[in-house]
Amino acid sequence: MATFVMTLSYIIPILIAVAFLTLVERKMLSYMQARKGPNIVGPFGLLQPVADGVKLFIKEPIQPSTSSPLLFTTTPLLALLLALTIWAPLPLPFPLADLNLGLLFLLAMSSLAVYSILWSGWASNSKYALLGALRAVAQTISYEVTLAIILLSVIMLSGNYSLNTLAITQEPLCLLLSSWPLAMMWYISTLAETNRAPFDLTEGESELVSGFNVEYAAGPFALFFLAEYTNIMLMNTLTAILFLNPSMLNLPLELFPMTLATETLLLSSSFLWIRASYPRFRYDQLMHLLWKNFLPLTLALCLWHTSMPACYAGLPPCL
Repeated sequence: MATFVMTLSYIIPILIAVAFLTLVERKMLSYMQARKGPNIVGPFGLLQPVADGVKLFIKEPIQPSTSSPLLFTTTPLLALLLALTIWAPLPLPFPLADLNLGLLFLLAMSSLAVYSILWSGWASNSKYALLGALRAVAQTISYEVTLAIILLSVIMLSGNYSLNTLAITQEPLCLLLSSWPLAMMWYISTLAETNRAPFDLTEGESELVSGFNVEYAAGPFALFFLAEYTNIMLMNTLTAILFLNPSMLNLPLELFPMTLATETLLLSSSFLWIRASYPRFRYDQLMHLLWKNFLPLTLALCLWHTSMPACYAGLPPCL
């Protein structure tokens, strides 16, 4: 029972934060485009996420007659379940599951998320959905290579696979300052990994009619929507822990969650700023950026970090 309550105490705040992140996105984009955005439902539009959620979940879920019923229904649940499970080893300030191999767990679970996209596109039995799913899988798998190598470099610096060790590593100097090329490539790769503009080729409305989720409506579509924004918040939280660890500020433990939430909100806002500022990449440019630019750089930096001490805090070197 205690485990169930603790799990709910993790999941419910994440879902509430995701709901209001959609409001923040609509407000920011509207003001950047010189309009108001949601301002009718509730004071300043604060109840708009609640209204959207109620509307989506009480609508009739329409399903194509030629689709695969089991996969079509279960893939949105799988997407949200995986998106929520990845939060388990994150220290916020204490993890739900204290794993010694927390970073490997993150990589494994984020790789499984590809299956929910692929299965949803295939189960829809639609050309547009399948094309969007294939593009999404190619993009996600490609940028996971860069993310994995950057995480390997961070592991070399910290000397441990646990996320808690990163706080000790960044006591003298945060990794953003000491490894800013890694941080820059990590940030751009998280944009591509979460299918955000200018890397939103899988959901390009002008090309693919929303991509892999084109046949989904009502509740299943809302689950995909929640999973996508949960992954955005997860990646920004992980960026804050990896490169901007709040514990390096020697803050009291009770201020750690507030500082981490502030950094996550600022990083999420930068995602929205980029969406409002940059046009969409072509697919060949997307792949060229990864395989011709990011991959050689990350490999070179990873090899360089193997010859450095394990971390700046005096931990034994990681061979």
